[in-house]
Amino acid sequence: MHKATPILATLLCLALLAPPVFAIQPLVTDDAGTEGKGGMLLEFSNELSWDRQTVEGEKVRARDNQTAFTFSYGLLDNLDLIFGVPYLYTRAKVAGEVEDEDGPGDLVLEVKWRFYEGPLGAFALKPALTFPTGDEHKGLGSGEVSYGLTFIATKEFDPIDLHLNLGYAHQRYKLSEDRFENRRHIYSASLAAVRALTPDLDLVADIGIESHESKNSDLHPAFGLAGLVYSLADNIDLDCGFKFGLSRPEADYALLVGLTWSL
Repeated sequence: MHKATPILATLLCLALLAPPVFAIQPLVTDDAGTEGKGGMLLEFSNELSWDRQTVEGEKVRARDNQTAFTFSYGLLDNLDLIFGVPYLYTRAKVAGEVEDEDGPGDLVLEVKWRFYEGPLGAFALKPALTFPTGDEHKGLGSGEVSYGLTFIATKEFDPIDLHLNLGYAHQRYKLSEDRFENRRHIYSASLAAVRALTPDLDLVADIGIESHESKNSDLHPAFGLAGLVYSLADNIDLDCGFKFGLSRPEADYALLVGLTWSL
């Protein structure tokens, strides 16, 4: 086994740590809105990140690319069914040795239920299941079905909309080494703001933190993000964003692009 292999697996696991929260792109934080009965939404996103850090005493330079396709369908006016599969490519250079892996990650199935909308804003719950479609031996998945739950709150303050997410994920692992090294209980929190600059252009910002995968780390990944969303047509949005690490475990920086199509 190459020296870089366990380090690369660690980086891949960090990238796919918790079930994704599919949100208004390029935000990580989701909003409480739903598609409405019969409404459909297709989303494409791509995140290219760069990172330098020390893992297991070795200096690592990594470049990750994660592509995701997401489909949402309105079962009821206040209830959406959402599923998506990420595709991940990671390249790591460790002590002059280069190794890479690529492939699909674990399939994610979510249901968003907006249970309140009134003077306090809008509140939703989003349970999630992840299915082991990724190769756990390559670090592309956990090898087991996992689950999670996210609480979502949205409040409009003219001219800014705020979105809050509080999440929990229970990670299950097939490989004994993953069960020994990794946390099963993952907590996350994030806050996003959206401000309309023009009728067709929005400025977005996001900040968040989640539990580190490794039981041996008390320093948790935290990020900041800023971006733009442009309405190309009534049903098509283009987005771009810049994401940066606020703590050492998070990737140093990333570029995000995406397209959202309402059907």
